[in-house]
Amino acid sequence: MGEVVELQSSPAAARTLNIVAPPLQLDCRLISMSRSPLLDSTPKTPKSPFVTRMMTPVASPMKKAIASMQSYLEEIGHFTKLDPQEAWLPITESRNGNAYYAAFHTLSSGIGFQALVLPLAFVTLGWVWGVICLSVAFVWQLYTLWILIQLHESESGIRYSRYLRLSMAAFGEKLGKLLALFPIMYLSGGSCVTLIMIGGGTMKIFFEIMCGNTCSLKPLTLLEWYLVFTCLAIILAQLPNLNSIAGVSLVGAVTAICYCSLIWIVSIIQGRQESVSYDSPDRAKSQLTMLFDTFNALGIIGFAFRGHNLVLEIQGTMPSSGKHPSRLPMWRGVKFAYMIVAACLFPLAIGAYWVYGNLMPENGGMLSALYRYHVLDTSKSLLGLASLLIVINSLSSFQIYAMPVFDNLEFRYTSKCRRPCPRWVRTGIRVFFGCLAFFISVALPFLPSLAGLIGGIALPITLAYPCLMWVIIKKPHKFSPCWCLNWALGVLGMVLSVLVTTGAIWGIVTKGIEIQFFKAL
Repeated sequence: MGEVVELQSSPAAARTLNIVAPPLQLDCRLISMSRSPLLDSTPKTPKSPFVTRMMTPVASPMKKAIASMQSYLEEIGHFTKLDPQEAWLPITESRNGNAYYAAFHTLSSGIGFQALVLPLAFVTLGWVWGVICLSVAFVWQLYTLWILIQLHESESGIRYSRYLRLSMAAFGEKLGKLLALFPIMYLSGGSCVTLIMIGGGTMKIFFEIMCGNTCSLKPLTLLEWYLVFTCLAIILAQLPNLNSIAGVSLVGAVTAICYCSLIWIVSIIQGRQESVSYDSPDRAKSQLTMLFDTFNALGIIGFAFRGHNLVLEIQGTMPSSGKHPSRLPMWRGVKFAYMIVAACLFPLAIGAYWVYGNLMPENGGMLSALYRYHVLDTSKSLLGLASLLIVINSLSSFQIYAMPVFDNLEFRYTSKCRRPCPRWVRTGIRVFFGCLAFFISVALPFLPSLAGLIGGIALPITLAYPCLMWVIIKKPHKFSPCWCLNWALGVLGMVLSVLVTTGAIWGIVTKGIEIQFFKAL
């Protein structure tokens, strides 16, 4: 799809300057590091022989033009691969991103409803192993995040602005699609469905808290609250591209930080619950059941650190050149974001387990615990504020998790029609996806109970694939420390994924979940 801008400088073409590029990119105004979808970097441009050979007054205009083009290409450090289709898709439509935008998007996708179920992992793992597993998972996923940022820009001049494209480049087209397509779409679509359930359900709780028993207004049903949330999400989804939702992601990040901090601070201030216990609840169970419950707890921790499927997309919104590669501002934004992620997740998991111990509700996690144990001794305004923040965060997170789906659907259209999506097509795609997610949330209301299973399926995206892709693409020396580390982490990540998925399925079979279709009706 991309083509290379080349200067033909052979003796046979001594007075000819050929520029091979899509017509859309020949406009000098479009050849910029901010707006064109540049797919960088190749070796530095050699000095053109035209500049020294063409010394006559007649050749001066041509000489100046060539020298100007030569200077520009040397300034950006490379010839640039240009792909006109990139400028038509919502992820790479705008390349004006920066480290601040990266931090906003990363926080919005890195903190969310998954943090509320994190204390459930401690119920199974206990104090010591819970802290150890959470710390190891945090460092591991931060390392694989760094790998993805480095792999975004290849030596061949291609920018992999989507996780699926990088997977196909590393593992081959067929195997890359097989390994990555389903987990990525499952993470994006499944997260949007779950956000509708959590956002709509929290809207209902917020109304009940603020309205009270004396309210004369007729309350909406759960289905109607789902519909209200979906309509608001579809309206926000009309923002055209990933850079345009930076403000939405900032709001989502701030609200996530606020409600995570508010929930664990309120819980600790109210003190530990009576008859709280930290003993393992699995003593009466068989060794096999305890083992699979442990794997399920690891899946919950893995699910808490999801979001790697969006890293390359976020980096793809940034300008890049040989002198100023996008990986530098991206890594600055990510480091800042994950300092805040750690400051939110660790106190929430550890503080909540200290307060509730084995009394932690299995459905809903911290949110259910807050309403169950503190509805009478906590201010109504605080409970209402926590609910409102969760609703706003869910609306914001919906946008960034839906963007890869929008991008994929628009890619199908632009590939077939060879032109950008008209406004009505783009609007129709987003309305269709919102309606589909709403239908699934109504038809399958038990999806939030599958957090461990979702974490197991998504685990390779976060912990395994980046390490394996680094070995395949970068080709470190065999048996070198880098080679051994990445192979070990990649294989261990795949094994953990199988074990966590098995443990989640075992837990569903043994404990059972309430499977009722269209329960929200």
